[in-house]
Amino acid sequence: MKKTSYGEIIRNGLWEQNAIFSQLLAMCPAMAVTTSGTNGLGMGLATTAVLTVSNVLVSLIRKTVSPEVRIPVFVVVIATLVTLIDMALNAWMHDLYKVLGLFIALIVVNCAVLGRAEAFAARSGVLASAVDGLAMGLGLTAAMTLIGLIREFLGAGTLFAQASSLLGPAFAVIELKLAGFDGALLMILPPGGFAVLGFLLAGKQALERKLAERRTESAAPAVV
Repeated sequence: MKKTSYGEIIRNGLWEQNAIFSQLLAMCPAMAVTTSGTNGLGMGLATTAVLTVSNVLVSLIRKTVSPEVRIPVFVVVIATLVTLIDMALNAWMHDLYKVLGLFIALIVVNCAVLGRAEAFAARSGVLASAVDGLAMGLGLTAAMTLIGLIREFLGAGTLFAQASSLLGPAFAVIELKLAGFDGALLMILPPGGFAVLGFLLAGKQALERKLAERRTESAAPAVV
């Protein structure tokens, strides 16, 4: 039996199999919600919570659920968790809840969540599933936050605007405003989101090619 490599699981979640930059999943919230870094961070953390807990629960019940009904059972588990997250945000982070709106409920049909439950948690132990869910969630959060920050900076000249009101007073320290720069409205609109995503995907591909070339060069035998 192959030994679980937690380093590989983390690397896959954060980079190799990043839900947005590698698998191109969760495109609906990635384009609609990421008009600011704050929105991207909030949506990403909510999705991370669902991913981690759903992976753990699916791993726990994987041997008791028959293959014929596993998908409906997984969906029910995910829907229950999303409902709890939705209610928690409405109760304790109502301003963020109003901004994210319908997209919180749409986590239920997020292919990244159900995909990890089916492809990994249903075939792995509890600890490995928890690490996978957390890594995948943090990778998705980083991607959505980065897209949001770039769009927000180019579109409004701010970084993490309204973070204190949406996420809590402790986040006031990360709010920044560039004096004399109001940005271009296009970047906050959907076309700007797709443009930013395209440049980031191209940058990731270029970086991976460069790293692959360096590995090839270092592995090549030295010529005497």
